[in-house]
Amino acid sequence: MRRVVIVAFDGIQSLDVTGPAEAFSIATRFFGADYAIELATPDGAPARASSGLTLNADRAIDAVKGAIDTLVVAGGAGTAAAAKDERLVAWIRRTARRSRRVASVCTGAFLLAEAGLLDGRRATTHWSSCDALAERFPLVEVDPDPIFVRDGNVATSAGVTAGMDLALALIEEDYGSEVALQTARSLVLFVRRPGGQSQFSAQLKAAPARREPLREVQAHIAEHPAADLSVPALAARAYMSERNFARAFRAETGMTPAAYVEVTRVERARRELETTDLPVEAVAARCGFGTVETMRRAFNRRVGVNPAAYRERFAA
Repeated sequence: MRRVVIVAFDGIQSLDVTGPAEAFSIATRFFGADYAIELATPDGAPARASSGLTLNADRAIDAVKGAIDTLVVAGGAGTAAAAKDERLVAWIRRTARRSRRVASVCTGAFLLAEAGLLDGRRATTHWSSCDALAERFPLVEVDPDPIFVRDGNVATSAGVTAGMDLALALIEEDYGSEVALQTARSLVLFVRRPGGQSQFSAQLKAAPARREPLREVQAHIAEHPAADLSVPALAARAYMSERNFARAFRAETGMTPAAYVEVTRVERARRELETTDLPVEAVAARCGFGTVETMRRAFNRRVGVNPAAYRERFAA
């Protein structure tokens, strides 16, 4: 039996606890896995979630004895206060040594970092907290994009539902892809997202331009991904010189024109791969990549998987 201990505290995000717990539980109850799940809080009292729900603990952290397979630290609005609890942080540091692997959900990464478990490691957290994590813990290599990151025996995940994606990945590691897939289906998670999947739609990373000509260019890119979207063509559409256009576009959107075009084409291709049975070659042409190889390189950069693997995991 694989022992999973989930650490909670007042102010947790309830899904950071219940999401992974349900994944491990369903895999055990229905699909042949063998996890024993425990919820531990600093004093053994129920943990009050930010939503108002109360989660009863199995025991206090000091009563958690013996070896642990997977130690999971939840996150949420109460993380800042929990990170100041020296007894809790010290317990996480000690307990990690007798755990086969350690994971965090959302801002639970701050507790792992406070315990020194992320020093020299690559990690992630909810995108809105990545800058704060990097600033507070400069020894941590913070990657704001993936939904979860594995570095050795330590795993960190982005917000809320990403904790379930990480749990599914751990289940797959332990019991194989079929058990993980059946668990995902039972949770009505139609797909199992790989860790390299972006935390959110690529185009949401870019801000809408303030000036009308640039906003019109953004709309044109979205509506016509297979068109000539080179800087000269887009600059002409905006009635601007190429140099001025490139400078203004980056200043107002936070992305270069080339990067914006690429993420837009990737976003369109993702939808085509998810919702149609068109050959990959046809998708590449319709989305402006020209060749499958060009699309493959763009997908690896922006999504973390190639188009064929993406379709296999995400097709409706």
